[in-house]
Amino acid sequence: MVKGDRQAWKAAYFEKARKLLGTYEKIFICDADNVTSKQFQEIRTGMRGQGEILMGKNTMMKKAIREVANQNPAVDKLIPLIKKNVGFVMTNGDLKTIRDLIQSYKVPAAAKTGALSPVNVEVPAQQTSLGPEKTSFFQALSIPTKITRGLIEITGKVSLLTAGDKVGQSEATLLQMLGIRPFEYGFDIISVYDSGSVFSPAILDITEDDIRARFCAGVANVAAVSLNIGYPTIASVPHSIANGFKNLMAIAAVTDIEFPEVERLKAYLADPSAFAVAAPVEEKKEEAAAAAPVEESEESDDDMGFDMFG
Repeated sequence: MVKGDRQAWKAAYFEKARKLLGTYEKIFICDADNVTSKQFQEIRTGMRGQGEILMGKNTMMKKAIREVANQNPAVDKLIPLIKKNVGFVMTNGDLKTIRDLIQSYKVPAAAKTGALSPVNVEVPAQQTSLGPEKTSFFQALSIPTKITRGLIEITGKVSLLTAGDKVGQSEATLLQMLGIRPFEYGFDIISVYDSGSVFSPAILDITEDDIRARFCAGVANVAAVSLNIGYPTIASVPHSIANGFKNLMAIAAVTDIEFPEVERLKAYLADPSAFAVAAPVEEKKEEAAAAAPVEESEESDDDMGFDMFG
């Protein structure tokens, strides 16, 4: 590429970046490691009509953001997030919907020697299609095996890799022989930018029930502290009123004070037997009535027996 063409390409890139940053208010900052060109095309196609993808050298992306920051200072928060091999997925749509769309383009991948394992990898117990000549290979990896019908059988589940471990040649060869593709590669969302706010993608999984539960827990804590120190707040007033009413009922119960809410309590204290429930007696009668036919049938069986052998 000649120098003039390169300058024209850079100018076009900056123009495109400025336009996208000015158009879209929501951005997914994604790790693009191990993403193939085919995946890029599929994601671009899937995002059509819902957003755009911006990739480029980190220095060029930062420069474009600084230019846009002159009119929109909030985008400056994106600069610290541009590290290693990242890309921007931009949208004005629903964040959860676009997040799910991005993740739907992840594809299974084999474990390559030297790669860092993003997940824990386990080899399940299974019957393999490998012959006995591979037994020493399994023994070197401390994998328990036995020979069944001339083929190697793995007799127990084995933890092969832990997240963050470097894949060795032996582990990669084993997984390839067993046809296991333990990794998934695609755009991994690192952070989310929304109208000047930057947050973790885990925030998108919070539901209204989660927010309601947190709010109620906070109100309960405020009420508990307020009641404990005797300082009334909106959260504690209903509890204070309820506790005060309980105290009024307790006083009314041992004095001649009368009010409608305490009438039933006083009536019970005066004659508890009036509130006894007759249901247990009726149940006993029903049980006795149900048991009676059984006894009659047993007596009739005995009579029949004596008549037959008498």
